[in-house]
Amino acid sequence: MSTRTTVADRPRHNGKGAARRPAAAGLRITYLIGQLDRIVSRRLSEALSQHGLTLPQYTALSVLRARGRASNAQLAERSFITPQSANVVVKTMAANGWVTREHDPTNRRIVLLSLTPTGEALLDDCNAQADRIERVMLEETGHEAAQSLQGLLHACVRNLRAT
Repeated sequence: MSTRTTVADRPRHNGKGAARRPAAAGLRITYLIGQLDRIVSRRLSEALSQHGLTLPQYTALSVLRARGRASNAQLAERSFITPQSANVVVKTMAANGWVTREHDPTNRRIVLLSLTPTGEALLDDCNAQADRIERVMLEETGHEAAQSLQGLLHACVRNLRAT
Protein backbone atom coordinates (compact mmCIF):
# COMPACT_ATOMS: atom_id res chain seq x y z
CA MET A 1 0.00 0.00 0.00
CA SER A 2 1.44 3.37 -1.02
CA THR A 3 1.84 6.13 1.55
CA ARG A 4 2.17 8.85 -1.08
CA THR A 5 -0.50 11.52 -1.02
CA THR A 6 -1.95 13.47 -3.88
CA VAL A 7 -3.11 17.07 -3.87
CA ALA A 8 -6.70 15.81 -3.43
CA ASP A 9 -5.64 13.79 -0.34
CA ARG A 10 -4.00 16.72 1.43
CA PRO A 11 -6.03 18.53 4.10
CA ARG A 12 -7.28 22.02 3.28
CA HIS A 13 -7.26 24.88 5.76
CA ASN A 14 -10.55 26.45 6.70
CA GLY A 15 -9.12 29.95 7.19
CA LYS A 16 -9.06 29.59 10.99
CA GLY A 17 -5.85 27.61 11.15
CA ALA A 18 -7.56 24.23 11.34
CA ALA A 19 -7.14 21.72 8.56
CA ARG A 20 -10.16 20.03 6.98
CA ARG A 21 -10.51 17.33 4.36
CA PRO A 22 -12.08 18.13 0.98
CA ALA A 23 -15.87 17.79 1.24
CA ALA A 24 -16.09 14.87 -1.19
CA ALA A 25 -13.06 12.98 0.12
CA GLY A 26 -13.94 9.36 0.75
CA LEU A 27 -17.48 9.56 -0.65
CA ARG A 28 -18.32 6.93 -3.22
CA ILE A 29 -19.37 8.10 -6.66
CA THR A 30 -22.54 6.03 -6.38
CA TYR A 31 -23.41 7.82 -3.13
CA LEU A 32 -22.85 11.24 -4.70
CA ILE A 33 -24.99 10.30 -7.71
CA GLY A 34 -27.78 9.17 -5.39
CA GLN A 35 -27.52 12.36 -3.34
CA LEU A 36 -27.59 14.48 -6.50
CA ASP A 37 -30.58 12.52 -7.81
CA ARG A 38 -32.57 13.23 -4.64
CA ILE A 39 -31.71 16.94 -4.64
CA VAL A 40 -32.45 17.41 -8.35
CA SER A 41 -35.69 15.43 -8.07
CA ARG A 42 -36.84 17.55 -5.13
CA ARG A 43 -35.97 20.86 -6.81
CA LEU A 44 -37.51 19.80 -10.11
CA SER A 45 -40.67 18.52 -8.40
CA GLU A 46 -41.06 21.86 -6.62
CA ALA A 47 -40.65 23.80 -9.88
CA LEU A 48 -42.99 21.49 -11.82
CA SER A 49 -45.72 21.72 -9.19
CA GLN A 50 -46.11 25.40 -10.12
CA HIS A 51 -47.33 24.13 -13.51
CA GLY A 52 -49.57 21.42 -12.03
CA LEU A 53 -47.17 18.71 -13.19
CA THR A 54 -45.45 15.83 -11.38
CA LEU A 55 -41.94 14.58 -12.09
CA PRO A 56 -43.21 11.33 -13.69
CA GLN A 57 -45.55 13.35 -15.95
CA TYR A 58 -42.70 15.68 -16.94
CA THR A 59 -40.47 12.70 -17.73
CA ALA A 60 -43.24 11.09 -19.78
CA LEU A 61 -43.86 14.29 -21.76
CA SER A 62 -40.12 14.59 -22.39
CA VAL A 63 -39.97 10.99 -23.62
CA LEU A 64 -42.90 11.58 -25.97
CA ARG A 65 -41.24 14.67 -27.41
CA ALA A 66 -38.01 12.75 -28.00
CA ARG A 67 -39.74 9.70 -29.54
CA GLY A 68 -42.66 11.33 -31.33
CA ARG A 69 -45.06 8.54 -30.34
CA ALA A 70 -44.83 5.71 -27.85
CA SER A 71 -46.92 2.91 -26.44
CA ASN A 72 -47.78 2.82 -22.76
CA ALA A 73 -45.19 0.05 -22.20
CA GLN A 74 -42.46 2.02 -23.99
CA LEU A 75 -43.36 5.14 -22.07
CA ALA A 76 -43.22 3.27 -18.74
CA GLU A 77 -39.81 1.78 -19.52
CA ARG A 78 -38.27 5.04 -20.68
CA SER A 79 -39.85 7.09 -17.87
CA PHE A 80 -38.52 4.75 -15.13
CA ILE A 81 -41.99 3.87 -13.84
CA THR A 82 -44.05 0.69 -13.69
CA PRO A 83 -46.68 0.00 -16.37
CA GLN A 84 -49.37 0.43 -13.70
CA SER A 85 -48.00 3.87 -12.76
CA ALA A 86 -47.76 4.75 -16.45
CA ASN A 87 -51.49 4.03 -16.80
CA VAL A 88 -52.26 6.59 -14.09
CA VAL A 89 -49.84 9.13 -15.57
CA VAL A 90 -51.28 8.68 -19.07
CA LYS A 91 -54.89 9.01 -17.89
CA THR A 92 -54.08 12.28 -16.12
CA MET A 93 -52.12 13.64 -19.09
CA ALA A 94 -54.93 12.72 -21.51
CA ALA A 95 -57.59 14.25 -19.22
CA ASN A 96 -55.55 17.49 -19.13
CA GLY A 97 -55.21 17.53 -22.91
CA TRP A 98 -51.42 17.10 -22.88
CA VAL A 99 -51.42 13.86 -24.90
CA THR A 100 -53.62 12.07 -27.39
CA ARG A 101 -54.19 8.34 -27.66
CA GLU A 102 -54.76 6.48 -30.91
CA HIS A 103 -54.66 2.82 -31.85
CA ASP A 104 -51.55 1.57 -33.62
CA PRO A 105 -52.64 0.84 -37.22
CA THR A 106 -50.56 -2.35 -37.26
CA ASN A 107 -51.80 -3.71 -33.91
CA ARG A 108 -55.15 -2.46 -32.60
CA ARG A 109 -54.34 -3.66 -29.07
CA ILE A 110 -51.54 -1.10 -28.79
CA VAL A 111 -52.41 2.50 -28.02
CA LEU A 112 -49.90 5.10 -29.19
CA LEU A 113 -49.46 8.32 -27.27
CA SER A 114 -48.48 11.67 -28.77
CA LEU A 115 -48.01 15.17 -27.42
CA THR A 116 -50.66 17.77 -28.14
CA PRO A 117 -49.81 21.44 -28.76
CA THR A 118 -50.90 22.09 -25.16
CA GLY A 119 -48.49 19.39 -23.95
CA GLU A 120 -45.71 20.87 -26.10
CA ALA A 121 -46.24 24.35 -24.61
CA LEU A 122 -46.33 22.98 -21.07
CA LEU A 123 -43.14 21.03 -21.69
CA ASP A 124 -41.43 24.17 -23.02
CA ASP A 125 -42.34 26.04 -19.82
CA CYS A 126 -41.14 23.18 -17.64
CA ASN A 127 -37.91 22.79 -19.62
CA ALA A 128 -37.16 26.44 -18.84
CA GLN A 129 -37.48 25.56 -15.13
CA ALA A 130 -35.21 22.53 -15.59
CA ASP A 131 -32.67 24.73 -17.41
CA ARG A 132 -32.58 27.10 -14.42
CA ILE A 133 -31.97 24.22 -12.01
CA GLU A 134 -29.16 22.89 -14.20
CA ARG A 135 -27.57 26.36 -14.39
CA VAL A 136 -27.56 26.62 -10.59
CA MET A 137 -26.19 23.09 -10.27
CA LEU A 138 -23.34 23.82 -12.71
CA GLU A 139 -22.66 27.46 -11.85
CA GLU A 140 -19.16 26.82 -10.48
CA THR A 141 -18.13 24.77 -13.49
CA GLY A 142 -17.16 25.98 -16.90
CA HIS A 143 -18.82 24.99 -20.15
CA GLU A 144 -16.12 22.41 -20.91
CA ALA A 145 -16.50 20.79 -17.50
CA ALA A 146 -20.27 20.63 -17.92
CA GLN A 147 -19.87 19.04 -21.36
CA SER A 148 -17.36 16.58 -19.92
CA LEU A 149 -19.73 15.68 -17.09
CA GLN A 150 -22.54 15.09 -19.56
CA GLY A 151 -20.30 12.81 -21.63
CA LEU A 152 -19.15 10.89 -18.56
CA LEU A 153 -22.73 10.38 -17.36
CA HIS A 154 -23.76 9.13 -20.81
CA ALA A 155 -20.85 6.68 -20.74
CA CYS A 156 -21.87 5.46 -17.27
CA VAL A 157 -25.44 4.85 -18.43
CA ARG A 158 -24.25 3.04 -21.57
CA ASN A 159 -21.82 0.86 -19.62
CA LEU A 160 -24.39 -0.20 -17.04
CA ARG A 161 -27.09 -0.83 -19.65
CA ALA A 162 -24.68 -3.10 -21.53
CA THR A 163 -24.19 -5.42 -18.55
